[in-house]
This record gives sequence, structure tokens and C-alpha cells, in this order.
Amino acid sequence: MPELIRPTVGLHAAWLEAHDEWGPGVHEDGFGLLPSDEVDSPAGFAAWVARLADESHPARPLDASRVHSTYRWIVEGDRVLGATALRHGPDDVVRRIGHVGYGIRPSARRRGLATWALGEMLGEARALGLDRALIVCAADNVASAKTIERRGGVLEGVRDTELGPARRYWITLRREGGGAGDGNRTRTVSLEGRRSPSRDARNACWQQGSGSRLVPARARPGYRLLARGWHAAAI
Repeated sequence: MPELIRPTVGLHAAWLEAHDEWGPGVHEDGFGLLPSDEVDSPAGFAAWVARLADESHPARPLDASRVHSTYRWIVEGDRVLGATALRHGPDDVVRRIGHVGYGIRPSARRRGLATWALGEMLGEARALGLDRALIVCAADNVASAKTIERRGGVLEGVRDTELGPARRYWITLRREGGGAGDGNRTRTVSLEGRRSPSRDARNACWQQGSGSRLVPARARPGYRLLARGWHAAAI
């Protein structure tokens, strides 16, 4: 059963295996990996994981080239399947590449992990007080666009970026004009397809695991959501 966990040095070998499967290029969206990061050696990998932990603290000062983000790895047993990141605040980086990034290794796609992970990070965004979230994907990545649309994404438009044309979607997390009462409610869908009010969303989608692990609720047998070839802008 897949889980979301905080980045850890204990999965160095498993992470390198996933990294090798992606091959060269910018593919590992959601990991927060920069060209300057050296991750092959234990010391370099530990330094990278420590940087991710620093960026996860909203109150910790960062230089202008970095943005506060919450990083989670998608793991199953001793395998790293992918990652997702929630970028905080209205920084220039967020306005350019979106609040949430995610990536799945090729061998783990077409299992609904994209929709599941995106939904959980939208819950984190709601908990931070965001009213809506910007999600960006490559214009020609139809599968990723469908993943975002499954989570309620509304297309703002297509813009040219340094990585090529990109679709920009907004997902409403809290209904506009809401105060106390129904207008302040949002709804989320677990892998089972059941709907629950936002205050119960985490309980509906997760079971508490050991340590820092969060375990997704069981999916209905044979139920699969499209997640092939999805892409969100990397940082």
C-alpha cells in the first residue's frame, strides 16, 4: 500500500533506483531537486534532504532563490514511487510554476497515484489557509491535465515558459463568499470515490501509520484513475 512520508536519508538506495529509472533530464517533479544538488554520495544526499527539511518550515528565512515547500515522498514498501511538493505563499516562483508539483516514476504510473497525491496536498494547502491553488502542467501533457481536472481544476489559459507552453489551472479550496455555514465547506474524493466534508477529508482518505507515515485508505478493487505521463512544473 503506498504511503506519503517526509524525505529521509534512510531511502537513499531506493531513491537512486527511482532516479535511474527516470533517466537524464528534468523529470522528478515534486522532489525539489536542483541541478546543483549532489545526491549520489551519502553526504550529498543527506545535505539535500536537510535542505528540503529547512524549506518545509514556513517561518525559517530562505534566500531569494528558494521557496517554502512541504515535501512528501510516495513510497510502497522499500520502493520510492514518486514525490509531491506544496509550495507556500504568493511568491514569484509560485505564481510562475504553481502551488503543487508531483512526479511518478514510469513503472508506477497508471495506478491513480497522481490524483491521490494531488488531493492530499490540496488538503494541506487548505489547512494552510489557501482559498485556491494554482497547478501548472505542460500544455501537451493530456494525462496530467485530466488529473488536475479530476480534482476540480479550471483552466485559466496557456502561457509560454522557459520549458515550453504550459497549462495553468486554478482549484478552489474554499467557496468564495463563504462564512459560517455551507458556503465555507469544500468536498474531497478519496480513492474509493466517497465524498466527505473537508473537516473529515483526512480521516476519509487516510489511516494513521507508524512514525511520520500516513497510509491512504484502501482503494476499491479494480478501481483505477488515469495518471500516465503526468507532469507538473519542477522546482
